[in-house]
Amino acid sequence: MEVWTGFVVGLVGSLHCVGMCGPIVLALPVFGENNLSVFAGRLLYNLGRIVTYSILGAVFGLFGSSLVLFGLQQHLSIAIGAAILLYVLTPRKIKTRVSKLKFYAAIVMFLKSNFSKLINKRTNNSLFTIGLLNGLLPCGFVYVGIAGAVSTSGWSEGAVYMALFGLGTTPIMLAAAMLGKVINFNIRAKINKLIPAFAAIFALLFILRGLNLGIPYISPKFEYPTTKTEVQEVECCP
Repeated sequence: MEVWTGFVVGLVGSLHCVGMCGPIVLALPVFGENNLSVFAGRLLYNLGRIVTYSILGAVFGLFGSSLVLFGLQQHLSIAIGAAILLYVLTPRKIKTRVSKLKFYAAIVMFLKSNFSKLINKRTNNSLFTIGLLNGLLPCGFVYVGIAGAVSTSGWSEGAVYMALFGLGTTPIMLAAAMLGKVINFNIRAKINKLIPAFAAIFALLFILRGLNLGIPYISPKFEYPTTKTEVQEVECCP
């Protein structure tokens, strides 16, 4: 998966991010002498998210490079695409039940409790830390991004992929933080209805990539390396 697509995934899913993280963004403390100080604080918050995404990308990119070495990445790409399609087609009732599982709910509660403590501190360091924790919140579109990181050829590519993913979500998150209620909820809800369609498109791209059809950029012919050195040198596209 080409690393630049991480930015596209983040940009497409950014309205979904506002829906998920909007309450946190709107609760961020306002302090400083002018709008520039407020804007700088919001940038720190988003930088924290990007740092967390980059770390996740590095971890899963390294995992993906191991799959390249063992010749399994092609099959994983198909499996990831199928999993995303399954998620899109899963009824909302079932997704709601999953979100109420004790393990899932415990993670969310732990993060949100720390958000409250950090918000009360009203410092730039706390804003950055809130961003770091925000990047760990369970989120379907982040999982799509991580799937893309797995499809890269190493830890550095995975880190860059997820950093670009975070950058793609930043414009709308900054707008939500600075403009607040100016962003119409109804408009956001209507656009959010398109998110499953975009997720399905990405799923099909993962499947096509795994099919190894020899189509440049979409389904490039992939030669599996036999050594770790070759993993770093592999070219996915002609």
